[in-house]
Amino acid sequence: MAGRPRGVDDSVILRAAAEVIGRVGPAGLTLAAVADEVGLVPGTLVQRFGSKHGLLVALARQSAHEAQAHHERLRQGRPSPLEALLALAEESMSLMDTPERFANHLAFLCMDLTDPQLHEHALVVHEAQRGAILALLDEAVADGELRTGTDTAALAESVQALIAGTGLTWALDRRGTLPERLRRAVTGLLAPHNRREEKR
Repeated sequence: MAGRPRGVDDSVILRAAAEVIGRVGPAGLTLAAVADEVGLVPGTLVQRFGSKHGLLVALARQSAHEAQAHHERLRQGRPSPLEALLALAEESMSLMDTPERFANHLAFLCMDLTDPQLHEHALVVHEAQRGAILALLDEAVADGELRTGTDTAALAESVQALIAGTGLTWALDRRGTLPERLRRAVTGLLAPHNRREEKR
């Protein structure tokens, strides 16, 4: 038993916590459920995170820490910045593949809005996403995918709002899959700025 508490990395525990939140929401999250997910005893999680709230803060902190690097990985291997942008939109909602999971993660976002510690990290994630969207739009203009003179700052805000709104709309009407809806919505928003559309 001596070495067991560090036998499972914190990142594995936090991924398990995100999975449990997807299934039962933050209200239903317990240290016991997360511990069971990774094969530990709840006391180990108490030692590492102190409490359920401590676990949620650690999860939010990790998401904030990894946000920028995650967006940069999406760009790798994709020659088109707009294709990378579509991948970013899809990946940002990848944990919410059913309306129920969407609702449970949305409940966690509601906590982010009211808990100062959680909000601090959620804001970092939000700003990292907006920065990544803006960088890809600027690159698309430079590469000739989007029209010269496109107001990329305003468009980035619209793309980010569209991603969030599309998720909520899909969770309500449940038509198609969320990745399909995101791709179609973002493509439609970008169409008036797309140089390929100009040539038609």
